[in-house]
Amino acid sequence: QVQLVESGGGLVQPGESLRLSCSASGSILSIYRMGWYRQAPGNERELVADITSGGRQNYADSAKGRFTVSRDNAKNTVYLQMNSLKPEDTAIYYCNAFLTDVRDYSREYWGQGTQVTVSS
Repeated sequence: QVQLVESGGGLVQPGESLRLSCSASGSILSIYRMGWYRQAPGNERELVADITSGGRQNYADSAKGRFTVSRDNAKNTVYLQMNSLKPEDTAIYYCNAFLTDVRDYSREYWGQGTQVTVSS
């Protein structure tokens, strides 16, 4: 079994910062890509940012210049540093990982989600 557990969400005011963390645990052989998606009420789930095991980063246009994705491969953990938060960043943020388990089976996994609310 593989689990992704997120932490770090909360309520902040516009312009403030938050750091999300997500740790993968279980029968993991290797993790190719880890990242973050978000879903606001009435909207589809969308990519925010992701990062490969080699450190290649990918960002949504809305995240460029404000958010930074990073990863600790030794800890199977991905982070999302979010600065200059805006009300439109309000959403449930989901951790995502594409990994290979000890049975040599590769697939995508999702965390349960963490709420981020940006409001004055």
